[in-house]
Amino acid sequence: MAVEEKPFPLVVNEARGEVPLWVADVPLVLAAETGRLAAVSSRLQCKSLNDLFVRLSDVEASATFAGIEILTVKGEWLEAIKKIKLKHFGACRTAFLAVLAHHFDGEEPGNEEAAAGAA
Repeated sequence: MAVEEKPFPLVVNEARGEVPLWVADVPLVLAAETGRLAAVSSRLQCKSLNDLFVRLSDVEASATFAGIEILTVKGEWLEAIKKIKLKHFGACRTAFLAVLAHHFDGEEPGNEEAAAGAA
């Protein structure tokens, strides 16, 4: 039986690097703004940007919780934290990689392809 995908109820500005994430039935929008990345890095006591990237992409439990809390720009992150289960960590990993890719793709800030599609 095919699983029906529910529509995402929050506006996601992909040109700005925002990424949608479902944690259980809680929709979130994440963005890896520089200040937010610094806050996650500080919380996790990362020694480098590479350390931060590895910890988020490996969905280490403390990194996942910090990422959800600090990188959420829309949605109820606390509700997501209350409902998160191990089965949601795969979706978190995918969202973290997508949001981090916004900073590592190309030399110019922003995502021109997404920006062009939004115009």
